[in-house]
Order: sequence, then structure tokens, then C-alpha cells
Amino acid sequence: MTPQDYTAAAADLLKAEETGQQCGLLSLRHPGMSLDDAYAVQKALIAAKLAAGRKKIGWKIGLTSRAMQDALKIETPDSGVLLDDMDFAHGSTVPTGRFIQPRIEAEIAFIMKAPLAGADCTREDVLAATEFVAPSIEILDTRILRADPETGKPRVVTDTISDNAANAGIVLGQERHAPDAHDLRWTGAIVSRNGVVEETGLGAGVLNDPVTSVLWLARRMADYGQVIEAGDVVLSGSFIRPIECPPGTEISADFGPFGSVDINFA
Repeated sequence: MTPQDYTAAAADLLKAEETGQQCGLLSLRHPGMSLDDAYAVQKALIAAKLAAGRKKIGWKIGLTSRAMQDALKIETPDSGVLLDDMDFAHGSTVPTGRFIQPRIEAEIAFIMKAPLAGADCTREDVLAATEFVAPSIEILDTRILRADPETGKPRVVTDTISDNAANAGIVLGQERHAPDAHDLRWTGAIVSRNGVVEETGLGAGVLNDPVTSVLWLARRMADYGQVIEAGDVVLSGSFIRPIECPPGTEISADFGPFGSVDINFA
């Protein structure tokens, strides 16, 4: 792909978000599209949003579970950028029409107090750079069709990465914990939709340890000249399958002693 291709793809994604009409698969338009191409499209997309006045507040990590990696035939996570207009308060309601096909996932969020990046980064570095961890919900959306209507071909990881790793929102719970106060592998959630339990899971579903996920991001950034900054929120990845959230959905994620997070969809 060329720089012009990156700009055009980013413009299509922006239009899809603004109009609520999904665009076609980028992987069909550009059959040889690589992971580097996908991150370049994402970079162009985020640059356009920043130029329009948005501010970066952190990062999301996706495809951290073996099940999701197998589904997309990939052996590595992906990442996207969190922006200020994605931040929803615990217990708040997402307005009608804000998203196209919203879904949610339960995750452990890391809030950083020091910069973190580099190929030599260690688990100890992640813990030392973390101010606290918190229960969270990630809201997913897709500005790209989930499947091509003519061929039936599903979107692949390059589509997802280009689309800012399908990120749309973040909801932080009110509880705050020191990063070593809980065994994050055994920290989990019971997630209910409209009062019915839909999913349960444990932090170990995220690369066997959510800390490992943040470590992966810090090391990956060395390849792209990026850094996790002090104050950034890092969503470490979901340990449940995505839950569809049509209008009228009420979501409650009960993390037990770790806390809780609620979000509603008008």
C-alpha cells in the first residue's frame, strides 16, 4: 500500500463512523495488505482525529486470548489508541446512534504513572510503571463490514487493526488497586446483560497474565517509535467473548472484590 492508500482508507473509516454506514473490507481492496500497512492506516486515522481536536488517553490491546487468535488465524495480539471522546462514566448511558454495532468486553485496566517502552522492557518494569489497576469495560464497534456481502469473506486482522482495533469506548470502574494487590491471573468477572449472566472469565485468559499483555505492548512500541506515557490508560485485553449490545441493553460486570462496572445503551 502507498501513503495515499493509507490516507484514503482512513478517510473511508472516518466517513463510516460519521454516517453510521460501514465501509467495505480493506483486505479485499488491498489483497496484499500487511500488518505494517494496517498500523499505518490506523496511524492516519488517529492523526486525523487528533487534528480535529481529540486527545489520546491511552491504548487498548486486543486478540489476547487463544480463542480469538485462532479465529483470526494470528499468533499475536493487536493494539489501538484510546481517545478522550471514548471515555464513558461508570453507570452512564451511551446515546442512541453513537455506535454502529456495539459490543462489550470485560478487561483489567492499567493506569500508568511512568513512561514505558522498549524491547528490553520486563514484567518488573510494567509493575513499577503502573500507578493502579481497575475493573473496566471496553466498548467495541466496527466501522468495517464484518463480512463482504458478495463473497461472504469475513474481515481479517488487517481490517480490525486499521479500524483502530475495533475500539470505540472505555468505562472504568471506581475501584483502584495497587498492581500487586491482587493476583490478576485469578481476577475475573461475571458479566450480565439485562440481568442475565452472559459470560464469565479470568485474567489468565489474557496471555496467561494481563501484565504480560502490557509487556507485549511496551515491547511492540519499540518497533513503531511509540511509548506508553505517564497517565495513559492501558486496556490489557478481554477475558470474555464480546457481548452484543443492541438498543436497550444494560450491562453489569461484577469483578467481585476487585470492583464492578456498569454501562447502558439507550
